[in-house]
Amino acid sequence: MQTKEFFFDLPQELIAQNPSEKRGEDRLLLMDRKSGEYKDLTINDFPSLLDENCVLVVNNSKVRKARTFATTENGGQVEFLFLEENEDHSWNCICNKNKKQKEGRAYCFNDKNGNLVKKGVLTKKNEDGSVQLSFDEPLEEEFFTLVGHVPLPPYIKREDTFSDENRYQTVYSKNIGSVASPTAGLHFTKEILDKIKSKGIQIAEVTLHVGPGTFLPVRSENIEDHHMHYERYTVTEETAELLNKAKSENKKIIAVGTTSMRTLESAADRVGHIQAGSRRTNIFIKPGYEFKFVDSLFTNFHTPESTLLMLVSAFSTKENIFAAYEHAIKEKYHFFSYGDAMFIK
Repeated sequence: MQTKEFFFDLPQELIAQNPSEKRGEDRLLLMDRKSGEYKDLTINDFPSLLDENCVLVVNNSKVRKARTFATTENGGQVEFLFLEENEDHSWNCICNKNKKQKEGRAYCFNDKNGNLVKKGVLTKKNEDGSVQLSFDEPLEEEFFTLVGHVPLPPYIKREDTFSDENRYQTVYSKNIGSVASPTAGLHFTKEILDKIKSKGIQIAEVTLHVGPGTFLPVRSENIEDHHMHYERYTVTEETAELLNKAKSENKKIIAVGTTSMRTLESAADRVGHIQAGSRRTNIFIKPGYEFKFVDSLFTNFHTPESTLLMLVSAFSTKENIFAAYEHAIKEKYHFFSYGDAMFIK
């Protein structure tokens, strides 16, 4: 299939620049996975849509304040997005002025008051376009607390604020390591989760640390030529046992977000049995993919020509998804990270 087949026009005013005034007050578009029929609801309706005979799977990854600004010895400012720590305690980063940076250049990272926190040195330019920053000692998480910013996606045209530190995290986030939020989970409040649990529905947690490539458009002309970035995920023994038992009892598995979906489909073996462990995945779910484990998907509305739009199209059909998106645009749903949600059941 060609990438351009997944393009759609979206009015700029429908790209959510801020979260709703109160968490959990967003709209929800319910869509039947097979027929494509849809219905306008709200997030508060979600617990009533769930059968008692199901398991909800959430991604408990926590967003790191990974967006930082550093100054060079010449006084220039460079932006770094910290991606992942290497075994030698250096970090792979995305740099906004990559071509101008040179190996051996030093950078000063200051706190909000201008006080020096750390000095780093660019020690390598990686083949994937990222750079490697090295420090005289391993970075503690306090470094990001002091110098970092919430890494809001580029389609949010404003700087991060104090409220983003809370609203760009899910209420169940615990394992830090993502550079973007698993945004489907942003809709859930503790009250909504309690309603779900009160029905006897189990909630299972997995961890997938979201990388920067998750939300990027596909650049290749044909989607088959696109190569996914790697992300690290973890499924504990306890969670694997819970999920496999549920599946054996014919319980429906509902993935909250495409990251939970990718984790489950990556961890499932050929016969649909979840394997516990910590691994890396670059699974690309596109039309034609045969799902091994997930039965329903709770997700946000995705960007044109993105792998996430291809994933939801694979889960239903491209025709069903585009018809639902056309309706959502007509009804002025809000799109992307801080936008409204969709339940493909």
